[in-house]
Amino acid sequence: MLAGKRIVLGVTGGIAAYKAIALTSKLVQKGAEVKVIMTESAKKFVTPLSFQAISRNAVYEDTFDEKDDKRIAHIDLADWADFFILAPATANIIGKIANGIADDMLSTTLMATQADVYLAPAMNVHMYQHPAVQKNLNTLASWGFLFIEPGEGYLACGYVGKGRLEEPETIISTLESSLSKKQMLKGKRILISAGPTQEKIDPVRYFTNHSSGKMGYAIAEVAAQLGAQVTLVSGPVSLETPPNVNRIDVTTAAEMYQVINSHFEDSEIIIKAAAVADYRPKQTVDQKMKKKDGELSITLERTNDILQSLGDHKTNQYLVGFAAETHDVLEFGTEKLKKKNLDAIVINDLTKPGAGFGVDTNEVTLLTRTEKKFTFPVASKKQIAQQILNEVAIDLGEQGK
Repeated sequence: MLAGKRIVLGVTGGIAAYKAIALTSKLVQKGAEVKVIMTESAKKFVTPLSFQAISRNAVYEDTFDEKDDKRIAHIDLADWADFFILAPATANIIGKIANGIADDMLSTTLMATQADVYLAPAMNVHMYQHPAVQKNLNTLASWGFLFIEPGEGYLACGYVGKGRLEEPETIISTLESSLSKKQMLKGKRILISAGPTQEKIDPVRYFTNHSSGKMGYAIAEVAAQLGAQVTLVSGPVSLETPPNVNRIDVTTAAEMYQVINSHFEDSEIIIKAAAVADYRPKQTVDQKMKKKDGELSITLERTNDILQSLGDHKTNQYLVGFAAETHDVLEFGTEKLKKKNLDAIVINDLTKPGAGFGVDTNEVTLLTRTEKKFTFPVASKKQIAQQILNEVAIDLGEQGK
C-alpha cells in the first residue's frame, strides 16, 4: 500500500534516531519514495550520508541551502509529501510545532505542509509525562495530527517505562492501516448538510441559531479524504469549502429541504448535521420594520421536517441524523432515532464544555438502529468526524448496503 507514496521523514535529536535508518530502509523496500529532513541535533547521533545512501535522495538539513534555484526547498518539499513522519519526535520538536515555532528546515516545512503528519514520540518517561509535553500533544491532536504511541520498556537513559520509539515494523503497519481506512468510502456518494438556516423577518432581520457548521464541514472533509463523492448542502457560514467537495449554498429551511430532496435518490449515505430552523415567520415584509412602542408579536409556522421526510422515503440509503440536546440526551436521541427511521444518530450534550456549537472540539455519542453505542470523548471535530465515519462504514458493510 505504500508503493509510490511520497514520504517526508523528519529525524530529530534523540538516541532513537538510529531506528529511523531502519525505518527508511523498510519504507524504500515497500516501494515508497522517502526524503529525509534532519535537525542539527539529529546529526549528533546519525549521519546524513546513511539516509542518503538508503533513500537514494539528498538529505535536507538547512533551510537556506537551496538545492534548486527555481524552487524554495521547504515549500516544495511540503507540497511534495503525501504524508509526513516524525520519528523520533522529541519533546523539543513537539513543543515547537504546538507553539508555532518555525526556525529550521524541519519546522518550517512542517508549518507549510497540508499532508497528514504522523508523530512517533520518543523520550524519557518523565519527560513524556510532563504536563507541558502532554499539553502540546493534546494541542496537536486537536489540530488533526496523528500519533504512533511510544512503546514501554527499557529506555536508553536506564529508566523503564513509556517513551521508547516504536519499532519500524509497527510504524509501517500503522501507516498501512491508515491508508487502508482512507479507501473505506471510495466511490460512495455522500450527501451532508451543515450550518444553520436563516428565516427572514424583514430585509435586515431573521431568525437563526448558533450553529457554525464546523461539525458538518469536518465530516465532509474527512469523507472526501476517505474517497467518497461528497455533496455538501450548507447554510450561511464563514467556512472554506473542503477540498474535493461539491458545495451547494442555501439560506432557508425551505431551500435546504428542496436541495437535499433533489439529491436524495442518488445518494448512498446521508448525514444531516445542519441545525435547521423548526419554525419561520408566517409573514415577512419587504421593508424594514420600524420600532414602535409596546410589544411586538410575530406568528411562527412550522418548517418542513427534512429528516422525517428522508426517513419516510428512504429505500437503500444509510441515514444519519444529529441531536443537539441540553438534558436527557440519550433518551431524546434514542426516541429520534426510532421515530425518524434513522440508521444512526449522533447525540451531543450542549451543556458540556468543549462540545456543541461554535467550538473546534466536540464530544458525542453514536447510536445505531442495530443497538450499537459508541461514546467519543472530547477531541477535535475532525477527529470526531473520523470516528463517526469509521463506525458508519463498518455498520454500512454489516447491513450490506
